[in-house]
Amino acid sequence: MKTSDFYYDLPTELIAQTPLENRESSRLLVLGKKSGEIKHKNFFDIIEYLNEGDCLVLNNTRVLPARIYGEREDTGAIVEFVLLKQKGVNIWECLAGPGKKAKAGHFFKFSDKLSAEVIEVLENGNRILKFSPKGEFFAVLDEVGQMPLPPYIKEKLGDKERYQTVYSKELGSAAAPTAGLHFTKELLKKLEQKGVKIAYVTLHVGLGTFRPVKVEDVTEHKMHSEYYCVSKETADIINQTKKEGGRVICVGTTSCRTVESVAQKYGEIIECSGDTEIFIYPGYEFKCMDGLITNFHLPESTLIMLVSAFAGFDNVMNAYKTAVNEKYRFFSFGDAMIIV
Repeated sequence: MKTSDFYYDLPTELIAQTPLENRESSRLLVLGKKSGEIKHKNFFDIIEYLNEGDCLVLNNTRVLPARIYGEREDTGAIVEFVLLKQKGVNIWECLAGPGKKAKAGHFFKFSDKLSAEVIEVLENGNRILKFSPKGEFFAVLDEVGQMPLPPYIKEKLGDKERYQTVYSKELGSAAAPTAGLHFTKELLKKLEQKGVKIAYVTLHVGLGTFRPVKVEDVTEHKMHSEYYCVSKETADIINQTKKEGGRVICVGTTSCRTVESVAQKYGEIIECSGDTEIFIYPGYEFKCMDGLITNFHLPESTLIMLVSAFAGFDNVMNAYKTAVNEKYRFFSFGDAMIIV
């Protein structure tokens, strides 16, 4: 398939700039996986589509306030850094812009509690920074850093927690698993009371999730690598659900990529951790996931390709066309879709 096959026309005004006041009040497009039938609901109606014995898989990663602005000590130049991956104690791989003002040996001050030295410039242009915090690094970062919102969001986020899921726990993401932003603790409790099992995985979302696919032939695209972790408790819940005939419903493409990576590698879900570069596009045979809750994704992105692999290309592109016509809100702070 061609990357251009996954293009759709999206008016700019449909890109959600801020989250709704009530997380679960967003709209919900219900897509029949086999029939392609479409229904329009609200997210709190999702309880109608999950059954007793089903398992809801949530990604409990927590977004780092990874965007920080430093003043170069010798010139006063301001450089923006985005933390990508931890390489050691207080050592991080970062994006830097403008990069020409952040070379090896340059020192930067971010606040009275945080400074850093650029110790290496990588071939891909990223920088390795060694930070010197006064206190625990993540506590200091929480004071200094800003949420690394996607480039299509121009509005400033008033409350950092609105770019976190209510169940976020494991620090390490450069972006939120946005399908999970719709859930409230009250809604999750109602689902558990109905007999829906809740299982947590961790996949730290990288900024590569926003990088465009630059090749025309989909199969030539190389996916970015992301760290994942599956606990024994989660593996047991998912395997038991399958054994008893329940459905595994993944919340977001990140949860999907986690369980499918493990099932593809080991033939079942087991306790494990590692890095995944799994690329799911039409033709892929799903080994674990039976249903998907997701947001509306960018045209020509690997995410819309994954959704098309699960629900069928024609069904998904028709659902997106319908969502545009019905003026759904798109992307990170936008509305949701459930495919069952």
